[in-house]
Amino acid sequence: MAQLTPFGPWQLNLSHDRDHHLLLWITRGQGVALLDGVRSGVSLHSAIFVPAHHLMAIDLGRQSFGQAALISKDQGEHWPDQPVHLKIRETGKQAELVALLDAVNREHTLGDNLLSQSLQSYASLIGIWLQRYQTAAPPDPKKTAARKLMQRYCRRLVHAYGSGESMAGHANALNVTPTHLTRVCKSETGHTAASLLTQRLLYAARTELISTPDQSKDIAQRLGFGSSAYFSRFIQVHTGQSPTALRRAAQHPVSGS
Repeated sequence: MAQLTPFGPWQLNLSHDRDHHLLLWITRGQGVALLDGVRSGVSLHSAIFVPAHHLMAIDLGRQSFGQAALISKDQGEHWPDQPVHLKIRETGKQAELVALLDAVNREHTLGDNLLSQSLQSYASLIGIWLQRYQTAAPPDPKKTAARKLMQRYCRRLVHAYGSGESMAGHANALNVTPTHLTRVCKSETGHTAASLLTQRLLYAARTELISTPDQSKDIAQRLGFGSSAYFSRFIQVHTGQSPTALRRAAQHPVSGS
């Protein structure tokens, strides 16, 4: 699981979405997960599945340990279409999931012929396992108006975070006042609406700085910043470093930074 954050914990604990499905199996430690605006505690034997393009943030303690599986969004036939957070208490069920994940690891290590087909088959089996366990678990409580609003806001942050709109602009698009959106966000997630937007932008900015050679002005334009100077100030305020310094540090990543 540590391989998910080679450049620091921000790669997991800032609100963001991914182009692929993500499965986490936590075998040690605890933390907090934010999945499509739903906040929940993460503990030993938690299985977390986040489909591609769903907002997530997972903040785990330094002593946490587990496994992660990245699944192409094209392999989503047997996977849940919404985020899932399951606490697997039955030892037999834990063993079943571990056996499937271990089989995937063995396939990767051996690298035999038909590897891609084998991995796709195991991915389907894991997806089916998750759906079966989810079906057998107690049903989730009925969605409140606050939770529905959070999910709508999270969808906007996935698809329109780089539009240049302020938090107030997003609130207006959702037909609520900025004050109401902020109050609901704080109550449901522990974060303000503006903070969630800032996190999503910061994740995108840091990712582009370390993964592309593009100039800051081009990244700023793509992410909806009014100018490269404003973009640089944004990075400096939220990381304590300039865009250039962040890029330089990414060449020598330090875990925990």
